[in-house]
Amino acid sequence: MPRTITVAAIQTSYGEDINANIKKTEGFIRDAAKRGAQVILPSELFQGPYFCTTQEEKWFGTAFEAKSHPCVVALEPVAKELGVVIPVSIYEREGPHYYNSLVVLDADGKQLGVYRKSHIPDGPGYQEKYYFRPGDTGFKVWDTAHGRIGVGICWDQWFPEAARAMALMGAQVLFYPTAIGSEPHDASLDTRDPWRRAMQGHAVSNVIPVVASNRIGVEGSGQAFYGSSFIADHRGDLVESFDRTDEGVLVHEFDLDFLDRHRAAWGFFRDRRTEFYR
Repeated sequence: MPRTITVAAIQTSYGEDINANIKKTEGFIRDAAKRGAQVILPSELFQGPYFCTTQEEKWFGTAFEAKSHPCVVALEPVAKELGVVIPVSIYEREGPHYYNSLVVLDADGKQLGVYRKSHIPDGPGYQEKYYFRPGDTGFKVWDTAHGRIGVGICWDQWFPEAARAMALMGAQVLFYPTAIGSEPHDASLDTRDPWRRAMQGHAVSNVIPVVASNRIGVEGSGQAFYGSSFIADHRGDLVESFDRTDEGVLVHEFDLDFLDRHRAAWGFFRDRRTEFYR
């Protein structure tokens, strides 16, 4: 029988009540699992609103240790019950250090480890350097019950080096939880299409499916998130996608044996000239 993996992306809005946000996310996870999804991706920092639009000390109080983060603890039994893998995006505190991180829950509910966001943006509406240290884990891939996955976080998705590193480590699908929308300093700037194209390019140049989950809605700061979550195939074609205001779950199945053969046939990894890339 062919090896397959069925992936899902959640697109929705979030408020300030972490318990309500977790419950909402769990509902979408259950919906995706009913549709056959095996790896289900919520969006970035779904524990609450995207607070990095401004610099306010109060938000440091919403960080938790990775292993005991409320989102992780609440979704562990859900992953086990449904037999699904969930990359859980969190605001992590380790001693005096704060990170934008994620914990990968395997299909038995066990934590496979932590990835900390490598690239931290700093600009109008995305003032993350105030809240997060640059990640110290390096890029990681995860051997899950349903396949070998690579996960980056939001700003990571703009960097071809991150996607290539995960592909070189054997990732079969790349996942990017995201929180992106309007640019407060320039109302005419719409990054939706280049945001998609950057990741579609990763799919093409690594012959690998890409899954991106973004949030929607206008939050208290006035930041408007443009959704447009998608699943792209190895050609970069959008095989599943949402518009800017859609709410729900995208689900798609991929044939891993086909992808392995197709990746080998293209020769992108065979023909690399690493002596010139240093």
